[in-house]
This record gives sequence, C-alpha cells and structure tokens, in this order.
Amino acid sequence: MTAMPRQQPATEPAGSPADHHGTPVDGVDVLGALSPSRAGDFMTCPLLYRFRTVDKLPEEPSPDAVRGTLVHKVLEDLFDLPAPERTPEQAREMLTPAWDALLEAEPAVAEMFAPPSEDDPGLDLGAWLTSCRQVLDRYFELEDPRRLEPAERELYVETLLESKLLLRGFVDRIDVAPNGMIRVVDYKTGRSPGESFEAKALFQMKFYALVIWRTRGVIPAMLQLVYLGNGEMLRYQPDEADLLATERKVEAIWQAIRRAELSGDWRPHRSRLCDWCSHQALCPEFGGTPPPLPIFQIPPPAADPAGDVGTDEGVAGRP
Repeated sequence: MTAMPRQQPATEPAGSPADHHGTPVDGVDVLGALSPSRAGDFMTCPLLYRFRTVDKLPEEPSPDAVRGTLVHKVLEDLFDLPAPERTPEQAREMLTPAWDALLEAEPAVAEMFAPPSEDDPGLDLGAWLTSCRQVLDRYFELEDPRRLEPAERELYVETLLESKLLLRGFVDRIDVAPNGMIRVVDYKTGRSPGESFEAKALFQMKFYALVIWRTRGVIPAMLQLVYLGNGEMLRYQPDEADLLATERKVEAIWQAIRRAELSGDWRPHRSRLCDWCSHQALCPEFGGTPPPLPIFQIPPPAADPAGDVGTDEGVAGRP
C-alpha cells in the first residue's frame, strides 16, 4: 500500500478521492470497485449513488465539506513538524497557508463567500475561518499529537476480494504500536452520531479494517472516529466475525448496485440527509425529474447466495 495525497475538486461529486485513483490489477478481470463513500451513498439513497457515480453530476462546494478538507490538511501536515512544535498555536498558524493553497488549487470555493444579498445573507470568510480554528482547537482536547508518531497518514488502500470486487479508500491515519497492534483513525469535523446511528458511522471504519486485514494479514486492534464538531471519540475493537460480516455486506451492496444498473431502478430514499443534498431539483421526492440514464452494456449480476441484501448485514429492502 502506498500513501497518496488527498485531492478532491470542489465542484465534482462529493465522496472519496479513491473513486478517482487506483492501482492497476494486472492480469485480473476486476468485477468492479467500491469505496466506503460510494457504498454509503447507495445505502443512504440509490438515486444519490446514481447521480454521483453514473451521471457524475457536479456539486457545489459546501462550507462544511470545505472546512473538513481544510482541517484534514492541517492535521496531516501537523505531523510533519517535530513533536514539540505540534501545538494548538502552530495548527492555527498553519490554517491560513492551507486555505491559500486550497484557493489556488480550487478557485471555485471562493464563491461560498459571495457578498450578501436580499435573498442570501452570505457567508463571512472571517467567521468561517474562526470556526475552522475552533475545530482544530478541539482536536487538542482529545489527543496530544506531541506523543504520537503515526505510521501512515492519508494512506490509499485497496484489496481485491475473491469475488474480484476491488475495495479501496483513503485512511486518515494509521498508528502502529511497538507490539504491531494497529489503530485506524478517522477525523470527522461534524458532531458524533446518536447511538442509533453508530453502526452506520462504524461501517466506513470496518470497511478500512477489512482492507487492511486482507492486505496485511492483521486485524486492526482499534477503530477510532474522532469527532471534532463536539469533541467526542467513538472507539471500536473489531474481530474476525465483524470483518467477515462487513465483507458479506459490501458484496451484497455491490450486487444491489448491479441490479439497479441492469434494471434502471434507482429509487430515491427520503431522509433527513436530503436537507444537505445538492440534487433536490432532480429528485422525484421533491417534484424533480432525473436526467435520462446513460446507456451501458452491463452483464447481469450474480445471485445473492448469502441472502445479505435484505438483512442488517446488507441493504435494507425497500418496496
């Protein structure tokens, strides 16, 4: 596995940069590729998956998403400094150069800070940067980076399952203890989920743990989600049964995606997450009409012998 820089054009569909990167799988007929972000899209709403992956519709940058990109960059670069210099003050100083670099790479993000109008109060750049600094300050309440030496940061990982489905994604941080135990860490700039949504939040981490297990032969000892929005951590210790169940789940998700591709049935699923969706104007749930589907030659999907699609290990069936 090799570390690759995380880059995501602000006007392209949101999701994992793994969707735009992958190493060749020589001599292997790959069935398809799936990242945790795309799998999450399909579980949230099949039509959202279609808009982002099939239609590849652009999405405007959002303040929350860009804040996440900026904070991730600062936290990644922070560990390039000698340990004694990894302080809250230094992180705050790193924010402005990181913002300038992001603006240079993605000028479209500046449009978030258009002058206020009668219909739109606008977003103040100074206040938004202050919110980024507050998120960074909260990180230091949860961890002391002066005592950490990550083995990997922003690491691209991938593995090919026996079914020839390629799993891939970017891991924020991997820590390896002297005894070889692995901790997988992911930063979230939002708030921690309620108890009923923890399983959904952990799916991404179990996905990464599965890939690491299949490539390194070691089950990570700890999965750690760091929620900087409200200063909480969610930790989980996976075992082999967890990761085998995750493997069955991603296989079931992929088969459900293939059936949707074959039938053209990308039905929407309305939820609270619709409030943040960029595609409401095209969604039947909001009176819209999706664009015509591109035409592909798609081989029929295999059966679902494990029966995981309609269970809590797969995609919940919908009428």
